[in-house]
Amino acid sequence: MSRTLKHRWSLSNNGLTGIPADRWWKLLKENQFAVDPVYVHRVALITTLSVINWAYRKREERVYGAALEKTNVTEAPVFVLGHYRSGTTHLHNLLAADPQLAYPNTYQVAHPYSFLYSEAIHAKILAPLLSKKRPMDNMALSLQTPQEEEYALSMASFCSPFLTYSFPRRYDWYMRYLTFNDASAEEIKRWQAALIWFAKKLTLKYKRRLVLKSPAHTARIKLILEVFPDARFVHIYRDPFTVYQSMRHLYGIIPWYMYLQRPDIGYTDERIIEQYTAMHDNYFRDKDAIPSGHLCEVRFEDLERDPVKEMALIYEKLNLSGFEAFEPKLQRYLDFIASYKRNAFPDIPVPLRKRLAQEWQRSFEVWEYPEK
Repeated sequence: MSRTLKHRWSLSNNGLTGIPADRWWKLLKENQFAVDPVYVHRVALITTLSVINWAYRKREERVYGAALEKTNVTEAPVFVLGHYRSGTTHLHNLLAADPQLAYPNTYQVAHPYSFLYSEAIHAKILAPLLSKKRPMDNMALSLQTPQEEEYALSMASFCSPFLTYSFPRRYDWYMRYLTFNDASAEEIKRWQAALIWFAKKLTLKYKRRLVLKSPAHTARIKLILEVFPDARFVHIYRDPFTVYQSMRHLYGIIPWYMYLQRPDIGYTDERIIEQYTAMHDNYFRDKDAIPSGHLCEVRFEDLERDPVKEMALIYEKLNLSGFEAFEPKLQRYLDFIASYKRNAFPDIPVPLRKRLAQEWQRSFEVWEYPEK
């Protein structure tokens, strides 16, 4: 059990501050109201905001309900896949720079039930609760930056590994939703309905093709194809050793802003290894189900070395139009982030390095990364 409670008093960067009161009550009930006293101030904040979120939700339903009911996702989304810390955010940001595509921003994924109505009113009030940069890697962060929809899906379905950050004592229960291999038919249906619902809301707002991103989707290809059979997928992969180092760094920072229960951090390495293995077992098993021409795989190191070339290849392989018009905007974005410096990590101990090479052997071999 952790003796040091990092960021104990922090109220920022919590992914549940946009949940409406009825959903918040149901989530607490599902977890038997098991909140540790050291985090009661977080519960108080989420509870207070949940009442406001509920009121916004009811107002949005009255204003936009009929239009949302008639909305269809006419162009299948582009899904960014890849393990956590493999460069999915960077790739998502690059695609989001294309004005012919639309993406969910931080406010929208945090307030999935009300953003159509509340964003213009509420975003400015909540801005101080968000860091200006992501705590784990110093990438720019605001309520307008592209964000992964896992936040929204966790609140809409309660079927998400994201909830392990809030309720770590139910780690095994919520981690099932990384792959859904052990989920019931009802849980799968609930998650798919949440994905369609959120995509419809974004389509109503933007009326453009969506580019969506959640690392967990890497293990959910078949579930996505069942509801979006024409979806496009871009999978980014990275040196597994670097992924491990970055994941270890992430686990030492991000969950501490979200915990509502004291975590047991003694299993961190085991969980990183298990998650990586489970995700890629599903990915390698299911990627051939993607129709020809609908999947592009990109190496992170190649994207970093020559992003314009790699982005052009992505557009070509997925038959996405408009790259020539997009290229100047892409270059401006690349110029803007040119000074960004990646984190530096300590070396991995030799015994652990050998274990990772053994446990993740397929990834090393398929993607041709050295195992030593």
